[in-house]
Amino acid sequence: MIPPELAEEVLDDLDVMRARDPRSLLPAVAGAGAQVRETARLTRETGLARITDGGRPRGLVIVARREGAVAASVLRALLGPASPVTVDVLPGPALPAWTGPSDVVVVATRTGAGAYAVGPAYEAARRGISLLGIGGEDAPLRAACSVARAPYVALPGSRVQHTTLWSLLTPMLLLASDLGLLPGDVANPEAIAAALDATAQECGPARETVVNPAKTLALELLDSLPVIAAEGPLAGAAGTRIADQLATLAGLPATDFRLPDQRVAACAVLGGPLAPHDADDFFRDRADDAGRRLRLLTIRDALAGGHDGAGEREPRSAGEAMEEVLRTAARHNVPVSGLAEQGEAASSGRLPRLARQLAVADFTAVYLGLALDTERGGRP
Repeated sequence: MIPPELAEEVLDDLDVMRARDPRSLLPAVAGAGAQVRETARLTRETGLARITDGGRPRGLVIVARREGAVAASVLRALLGPASPVTVDVLPGPALPAWTGPSDVVVVATRTGAGAYAVGPAYEAARRGISLLGIGGEDAPLRAACSVARAPYVALPGSRVQHTTLWSLLTPMLLLASDLGLLPGDVANPEAIAAALDATAQECGPARETVVNPAKTLALELLDSLPVIAAEGPLAGAAGTRIADQLATLAGLPATDFRLPDQRVAACAVLGGPLAPHDADDFFRDRADDAGRRLRLLTIRDALAGGHDGAGEREPRSAGEAMEEVLRTAARHNVPVSGLAEQGEAASSGRLPRLARQLAVADFTAVYLGLALDTERGGRP
């Protein structure tokens, strides 16, 4: 395991980081704001009216995996349980038998290739279902959308794998907004892009670790086993994304729990066999602990909603569940890191706040991977 002081030297050396980043993940993450603006323009140019002129659908069926599935989960969380349409997220390669002309199918993938994406697009065309495709330029999915005379958002070939979440989410947000499912100000691409730009300035590679929240978090996770506690459905979608990024880019396993549903499980882990053995000895030297240590990573959402039950003995709101998880962590001396709880986006809308959280997390995962040199085949 690389010592924290050596990892900090790596993160504050631009030349070393550049050498360890052959796929240019850092510039790709830093360009998320520009990605939103460009994708919004490309989406408008496709002519969403071909879908929205038909009125509000019965449901949205989103065929996606990995980043596309996270994007769909974000949209579903934003719409919430009061949504007038259903939102189903499927991995493909087939559409459900019940999907029909009263629905809208969205196929979202960075490449626009693969049977899981192309098959459902042709199936939608055969059944006369409205279709929106999102994928690479000159991809097989584009041909399928052409057959269906459906709009297709052609993503530039410069998109880097594992950093295209906003390219897949932006068209979904605009589609939902044009269908009247989201208020226009909620899915405002410029507000989202501005939050991403501000976070990129705060977390960029030129900022030293001491004033860089993403580098600081990367060092905190360096010798940790992250336990992610997410406050509600929207934060839960972010938690899924963060766990996947930490595993994919840094090889670091992380467990994520959505509150209040998984409060019991989160508290059991924080107080279980992986918690510090000498929990009562606050002044012990943590360096003497063997192996990785649990660290709680919280993702807050003040608008996650109130109680979903009345007179319940257990906490039934996400906020109350989070407070109990924090108390459990304190009782067992498990350190806590709050994800992006400071900054201008924290006081703005839900999507700009989410954008900041996801951007800090993406930077953190990349920095952690660079510190461990995973991109060039290094091992922790």
